[in-house]
Amino acid sequence: MTARTRHALALLTAVVLSAVAGCSAGGDPAPARLAGSPSAQAPSGAPGSTTAPAVKGFTLVASGDVLPHESVIRRAASYADGDGHDFRPMFSAVKPIVSGADLALCHMETIYGPDGGPFTGYPAFQSPPEVADGLKDAGYDGCSTASNHTLDGGGAGLKRTLDRFDKVGLKHAGSARTAAEAGTVTMYAAGSAKVAHLAYTYDTNGYPLPEGQPWAVNLMEQEKIIADSRAARKAGADVVLVSLHWGTEWQTEPDEKQLALGKALTASQTGGRPDVDMILGTHAHIPQAYEKVNGTWIVYGMGDQVAGEMFNYTGARDMRGNYGSIGRFTFAPPAAPGQRWQVTKAEFVPQMMDLRAGRVVNLPAALAESPGREDYEDARDEITEAVLGRGAAKDGLTATK
Repeated sequence: MTARTRHALALLTAVVLSAVAGCSAGGDPAPARLAGSPSAQAPSGAPGSTTAPAVKGFTLVASGDVLPHESVIRRAASYADGDGHDFRPMFSAVKPIVSGADLALCHMETIYGPDGGPFTGYPAFQSPPEVADGLKDAGYDGCSTASNHTLDGGGAGLKRTLDRFDKVGLKHAGSARTAAEAGTVTMYAAGSAKVAHLAYTYDTNGYPLPEGQPWAVNLMEQEKIIADSRAARKAGADVVLVSLHWGTEWQTEPDEKQLALGKALTASQTGGRPDVDMILGTHAHIPQAYEKVNGTWIVYGMGDQVAGEMFNYTGARDMRGNYGSIGRFTFAPPAAPGQRWQVTKAEFVPQMMDLRAGRVVNLPAALAESPGREDYEDARDEITEAVLGRGAAKDGLTATK
């Protein structure tokens, strides 16, 4: 018998005797582990462990209005090669950013038409349901669905849209098919956090709420938003995100309503803890600023993510209508129980809907591949100027790809 064999036999005998002793002592049998091996300690959170389970932070990605005009619908039809509509190629360049986040939220501004159409663009949008498939494929987990176009197709259009969301596996906030759905907080798991998503719109373009359905769309009322945020916290939310469809179209600066409501919402607290952890704005069609107010990040407007040719109030073609930003925020667990989750890193990605290419472009990444492209440089610079226009750089906001 060699020395190696004798050593192995002795080790095996010791393990067996240890197991027998454990059984004869009346304790539950445990797998034998070699002393000094990493697995010799009880796993975190296991019975007898003295180490609490690790609490993990998360990354959030949020983006602007998805607003398919007729030209965008035609492009999606061409991508599908005669078999419906395919929006997946439109998101392919931003898919790595979206799918790489722990939680990714979009804004679906329009509602969906019936399968097979008819589909329409401005002024009363009814988009192909395959938009939802494209968003899911890009990596989005859910969308805000409260906008001034939520009732373009009445209650039936709202239902078609949310039914398609269910079918592809997207969650939604801001509109509802039933009173029970309206009263249920939209909740996500991200890292170790439970994240609530609430959404509201300033108006519905004069379309009345469906008869007997006052809960169909969330309207932007300060007291309701605060009450809903507190209810979300009571329902277990560690982080409360509020999407607001607000602001003045084609105006880079946030308007007085945005400034006043943003200040009020970020100042609202319960037990010394903010009721709202972040505000994500849409509607203005052009990029607006990010700003930290009362210690809380507000994105006044992310601009359009998907849109056709855009014309401003003077009737002129305005390229800014195809500019936007993707916000990316890293949240870290609280320093102590009962405190807020903190944003430890704030970033934005300039993006552009390139109508000739028929897709959303990650501008920094595209310029890294094709430096010197003037239209992309102009878009990146204008978006950056708008996003940093209220001094967010001093609070750590940086551009990234």
